Order: sequence, then C-alpha cells, then structure tokens
Amino acid sequence: MDLQRVAMARTSPDLNLLALLLCLLFPLHLGSPLTSKDWDFHENDISYDHATPTTQEEKERVEKFDISKLNYTAILLELEKGLNAMKKREGRFLEGPRLPRFFTDLGKFLDLEQVVNEIETSIMSTASCTACKVGVGMLQKFVQNGMIKEDIIKAASGFCISLRIETTRVCLGIVNLMADEVVYVVENLVMSPDEICGFVIGDICGIPYNPYHNWKVAFPPVQKPVQHPKSSSTGMPTLKVLHLSDTHYDPEYQEGSNADCDEPLCCRASSGPVKSPGDRAGYWGDYRKCDTPSRTIHSMLQHIAQAHPDIDYIIWTGDLPPHDIWNQTREGNLDVIRATINQMMVYFPKTPIFPALGNHESAPVNSFPPPFVMDNHGVGWLYEELAYQWQRWLPEASSPTIRKGAFYSVLVRPGFRIISLNMNYCNNKNWWLLLNSTDPAQELQWLIYELQNAEDKGEKVHILGHIPPGHSDCLKVWSHNYYTIVNRYEATITAQFFGHTHYDEFELFYDENDRHRVTNIAYIGPSVTSYYKLNPGYRIYYVEGEFPTSQKVVTDHETWVMNLEEANRFGHPRWYQLYSARRAYNMRNLLPEEWNRLVYKMALDDNLFRKYQRFYWKNSVAREDCDSECKKRMLCDLKSGRSNDRKYTCAKITEQVEIQERTDWTDWIYSGFSITSLAVVIPVAAVVIPNVLYFFFF
Repeated sequence: MDLQRVAMARTSPDLNLLALLLCLLFPLHLGSPLTSKDWDFHENDISYDHATPTTQEEKERVEKFDISKLNYTAILLELEKGLNAMKKREGRFLEGPRLPRFFTDLGKFLDLEQVVNEIETSIMSTASCTACKVGVGMLQKFVQNGMIKEDIIKAASGFCISLRIETTRVCLGIVNLMADEVVYVVENLVMSPDEICGFVIGDICGIPYNPYHNWKVAFPPVQKPVQHPKSSSTGMPTLKVLHLSDTHYDPEYQEGSNADCDEPLCCRASSGPVKSPGDRAGYWGDYRKCDTPSRTIHSMLQHIAQAHPDIDYIIWTGDLPPHDIWNQTREGNLDVIRATINQMMVYFPKTPIFPALGNHESAPVNSFPPPFVMDNHGVGWLYEELAYQWQRWLPEASSPTIRKGAFYSVLVRPGFRIISLNMNYCNNKNWWLLLNSTDPAQELQWLIYELQNAEDKGEKVHILGHIPPGHSDCLKVWSHNYYTIVNRYEATITAQFFGHTHYDEFELFYDENDRHRVTNIAYIGPSVTSYYKLNPGYRIYYVEGEFPTSQKVVTDHETWVMNLEEANRFGHPRWYQLYSARRAYNMRNLLPEEWNRLVYKMALDDNLFRKYQRFYWKNSVAREDCDSECKKRMLCDLKSGRSNDRKYTCAKITEQVEIQERTDWTDWIYSGFSITSLAVVIPVAAVVIPNVLYFFFF
C-alpha cells in the first residue's frame, strides 16, 4: 500500500477520528441485505471515484464491490426500519445483534479492522480513504433527511459495540462526546465526500480543489535577504534550555492495576481484573498503554532541579492530560492543567517557562474551533484559563493573542524572540477546520508580521509548537504555507521545537527552489510519558548565548531518560544522560546541513541507523524491531518538514537505502566464496557453466 508518514509504533488511538468513522458508517449496522440489482436503478445515488488501488488485494476488493453503485436512499429506508425496531426493543442493540449480510459484505470490502489500525497508528492507505468516502456520503444523506442526533448516537454506539471495536463504555463515551460536534459540522458543510476525505486523510485520498482549503498567506513586499551560511561558534557563552513535552499526567494511575486492558488507557482501578502477575502496573509507570503517575513527574522534576540548577529557561510543548479521552470533561482537563503547572512551580519557581498548547488539552480531544465558532461550541473556556495560567511567565502584551488563538510572541532578551504557535489549527483531526481552514485565527499571517518585524530589528527567533509541521497529522495546506514562511525567514528562524510523536527525532526543511539545500531544522522532543513502549525522557539544549555574532543556533543537545524497567524492578528511578548529539553522531555542529549529512550517512550505515533507532525509542527494552521498509520510512520522516510531500521529498533517501540493501546482498553472496572453498567451487563450475551455456545458446 502507498502509505503516508508512518509512526513506528501505536501511539494514542485517535478516538475522535474513530468516533467520526462510527458516525459515518453506523447505518451499515442496521442496513439490510441489498443485492447488486438493488443498487443499479436509483436516480439519487451519490457516486464518486475511490482511491486508486495499489495492491492486488485492493484491486480484487474494488472489483467485487462498486462504491459508486451504493443506493443511499434504499439504505436510509432500511435504517429507519432498523431504528424503529430498536426503539421497540428499548435499546437492546447493545447486547450485540446479528449483523445483516449487507453489512458483513460491505464491512469486508471496507476492511474495517485495517481502517481502525490505520486510525490508531496515523498510517493512512486507500482502505481509510474508501471507508471515509462511503461513510461521508451516507452521513450527509441521513442528516439531509432529518435524522436526529439521538438516533445517530444510538446507532453509532451499537455499531462500535457489536463489532467490538472498543469496550462498551469507550464506545458510548467517545460517540456521545463527539456526536454533537460531528453532526454540527456535517450540517454546515458545503463539501463533497471527495473533498472532505482528501482534506482529512491527505494525498493518499486525493485532494480536489476547494477554495476554502486552498489558500496562500501574503508576504510583505520586502526582498528576502541574501543568505549567508550559518555558523556555530565554539568556546562562546551558551544558554541552557530544558525541553519538556507530552507529560500526560494521569491522576488515576494505580500501581498493581491491570496494565493490559482492552481500552486505550490502562493502569487504573477501572481497567478491569488483573489476569496474571505480569499484567500488573508498575510503581513508576508501565511500557503498555499507561500514562504518567504523579510520583514519576515529581521524581523527574526533582532530578532536573538538582542535576541542572543552571537552566536559563524552559520550553514546554503541550499535551498535559492523559489518554482517557472517552470520558474527559472540560473541568477535568482544566484540573490536570492546573495540577501540572503547580508541579512545575514547586521545582522552578523563578525559571522562565514558555509553553505551547497540545492537542489533548481540549475536551473533546482535538476540538479547537476557529474564533468564528462561538457559544457553547467555542474554545474560549480553555484559552481564558491558559491566558490566566501563563501570565505568571509571559508579559501582559501576549494576552490578546492567547485569548484569541492560544499563540504568542515574546522578546526573551534583546535580539532574541520566542514565538509559540497553536498547531491545532493545522490538526487534520480538528473537524472544525472542515468548515473553513483558511488560516484559522489568522495565525500564520500574524506569524509573518512577527517575523518581518524581527527581521527588520535583526532579532533571531525560535518557534515552539506541539504537532510537527511535517507530520501527517498536520493539514497539507497549512503545512505548505508554514514551510514557505520558514523558507522566506530562514535567516531569522534559527531553531524550531515540537513534541506530539513521543519519540526522539527531528524534521528538516529544504529550499523550495533548490531541494538539495537544507534551510532549517525542527527538533521533536521526547515525551515524559512512557506511552507506548517508551522510557520517560526530557531534552537539554545548549543555545548560543550573548556575544556579538550570536545567531542563537543550537550547539548541542542531550536526551536524558529513566530506565522504567529498572526503576520498577529495584524500586527507585535512575535518570541518566542517554546521549549527546554531537558526541554520539560525531557531528561537527548541529546546523541543518550537518543533520542532513547524518540522514544520508544512516542510509548507508546500518550500525549508525541502529544507534539512531535506539535513541528514537529512548533506549526502551520494549522497543520494536525495524526492517528495511521501516528504515526507509524513518529516514523519510527526518526529511519531511512539509506534510503530504513524501513522493518528492523521500525519493533520493529511499534510493540510497535500496542501493545499500543491494550492496549488502552482494557482499553476503561473495563472502561465501573464500579461498578455501575454491577447490570445491572450480570443479563444480567446470560442470555447471558449460551446461548453462548450452541451455541458453543451443
């Protein structure tokens, strides 16, 4: 399958995406068997092209089941019959009714198991595209015909429970949380299924033209300065910077509870019975689908305060609440935000902190309506709290933009500025953007203004955010506009910092006119949470300090981790430096060109790549293996500062890996022919070669 950016292991299941899928596909739960002749003779059918199949299996599925001939009117009639029957049974659908043949056939065609897996891993293929287009067409038809929200919730919940996609309480919780938002958005949409699915899933699903989602930011009529090669000074003063990301503090974490449950988050008293001793949650955390206990966060912060008393400032790139996103509330998430901030204040009462907003802070998760969405659907409840909490570190002048869109710009010291972005306005799981994704809250246009002002004053800028701009979770149109901004102001932006993936990685940016010239780098910091199969970790950066030629580039960085298995076994945590980038990779400096050189070295050097992979997983004993295809994807991720652009970005690095593969096979074959074996090889060759020649030429 043609895959987009691939996470190497399952991270948080995106249950809001699952909820939309359920709301889109729930009619199938109640549909009746429809033979092919029932599909062919209806004037009101909605038809559209499905994504081009890329494997033989997909082609066979498409041949057996033609999406374009689905009769939504007939399905709607069957759905109404099913809902009436449901009401008579008083909701007994939750007991798991027998699924009709039509649903079974369509379910096999849509490969729902594969689709759910893709939702969880952020891997998208034509399977997700096909399911999306079928579901969107159905839901639009049903909403147009006046189906009430309560029936949508009931049917979608039954669909989820009957197929055992999640547990009953997760199905009920996530559908109830998301249905109001999904129905509101669908009711107000003026987009076709092709447009919606292309927007959400990306290039793999095709992106038809839509003026609401094809826009470009405007630049001032100022010529881009002549680019001078960046330099990194040695022996000069540096700033020491702490980077924390993805804390995911779980106030309900309980040692000894079930760590191997069937839900998106375990290690709680409510996670069900423990079936074996090995399933018990550890004292300091767990490698399975579990978030961070309070004691582990306190241990980390206490260690940092003691080991790094000379920290100049902290960057904090979001995701504070846990992954129990099926039963979260606004007030519950605010409580976690307040508690986590209070933890920080205990250990760093006088250290400047520059935060960025994650995608988990809202309830429901990923729900960040643009400012034009108001009333109860708005997100002012969160932004007002952030403005209040962040004012302890930020100047009053930053308050208006925080209240408007949770982004801000602050002058850290003369000549040095930090800009924090709300990356949820590029989040393709933020369904509100379907209404209009055109530069939500005018954030990117504001960013251009701030960068132009910084360029005019000779300031250097660091940018903070949560979702990396090259990740598949970032909308193509937003990501490409951001990429253009970074290239225009490459002399001003000297570093970028993000989180979200939970891994230790980075993304590179290249000149849009000369794809071989690297212009910038975005560092992706490791998560504090161990979710999933990871050790807890944090990052220390060394940034050029105060001297006349300082460009505020990063001169080195260190990743520090806690060995979770060891901590649980011996009863106390040990935080240690896993690696220094310059020492571990033998780098001359940390300029973008040097990182680009490292990527191509890893393509040809398996030992170097394995070292990177170990650091990527934060030295976890639970890390997964990585084959050749995995290696190609991981290296492609490093070159992808722009989302949905892998076809062009990754061709060369993929070719390098494949050349190395062929070289390895050649070396292996020839290594079998040693001097000592010539006595055997030559006589055999004397017999074999003439016979081979005879076969081909006679």
